[in-house]
Parts: sequence; C-alpha cells; structure tokens
Amino acid sequence: MSRIGRKPINIPAGVDVKVENGVIEVKGPKGTLTKDIHPNMSIVIEDGVLTVSRPDDIKENRALHGLTRSLIANMVEGVTNGFKKELEVNGVGYRVQKQGKMLVMNLGFSHQVKMSDTDDITIEVLPQNKIVIHGADKQKVGQFAAQVREKRPPEPYKGKGIKYANEHIRRKEGKAGKGGKK
Repeated sequence: MSRIGRKPINIPAGVDVKVENGVIEVKGPKGTLTKDIHPNMSIVIEDGVLTVSRPDDIKENRALHGLTRSLIANMVEGVTNGFKKELEVNGVGYRVQKQGKMLVMNLGFSHQVKMSDTDDITIEVLPQNKIVIHGADKQKVGQFAAQVREKRPPEPYKGKGIKYANEHIRRKEGKAGKGGKK
C-alpha cells in the first residue's frame, strides 16, 4: 500500500466535502475547489474523515493512490488556511508596487511590467520589495508565483532579479582578469 495514499484526511469543522460523478467539491471559508477524480479511485467519507482506496495493485493505480490523496489534502488545506508564496526583488532601481488590482514592477526594462490579480489569487506588496501571493488553490498560487519570477529571474553574478524567499542563488565569480594587455 502507498504510505501517503492510506493516510486518512481529517475534515475540519466548517469544511464541506462532496463527491458526485467522479468530481470532488470542497467548500470552506476561503472558497470552493473542485477536481476530477480518476474513476479507479474510490473515496469514502465517514465521521469527518476522508479515505482514498484503490481497487488493485496495478502500477497505474498505485501511482494514482498517493496522488489523489495528496490533491484532496491540498484542497482541504487550501479552503481552510490557504497557500502563499513569498518573492523578493533584489537589484538597484528594481521596485514593486500595487496599484489597485495591478502589480506594477520596475525591473530595469524600458517599460513597467504589469500583472493583475485574478479572482482566486491576491497579491500583497510588503516594504523592502517583497511580494506575497495568496490563494486557496496550491497549483494556481505556485503557477502565478512562477510567472512573476519569470519576468526577471535572478542572475548568478550579482543576484539581481526576482527570487523566492527561501531560494538560494548559486553565485558565480566574475572574470578573473590577468592584469591587462601589453
């Protein structure tokens, strides 16, 4: 059995989980998430505990077992607490600000880079050029953070650019230089 797949998921108070026609719907204080579930996986909800089981030990079903359980656990976590990604902007003259629903970034280009929040993603700009992205769907939060980082990825020589808060940038040494031509 899958070690992750057989773990039960505790459903907290205030969260409603429904499974109908291969679609799971999770409602909570932070919003509603829906996901299609593979027909081989069976989901049972008893006494506020959700369990995922598989019909047999075929390789595909073993792989889907842990995946399905993780996706459902992330949905429950998302509608109760939500997810967030923190980004830092490093570099002289690089600035980030929020104008209404728009994230406006000055990243050393001749123009400003603008991105807008969506219905399920909210952007918060903190002092010291930090960006915090909040949302209930883990995948959408991660994808949006990756798109923001993509606008100016950190470079290895000076470390300038947009990086995740917990990311370590591997630094390179510049040109060695021999002392000049003769």
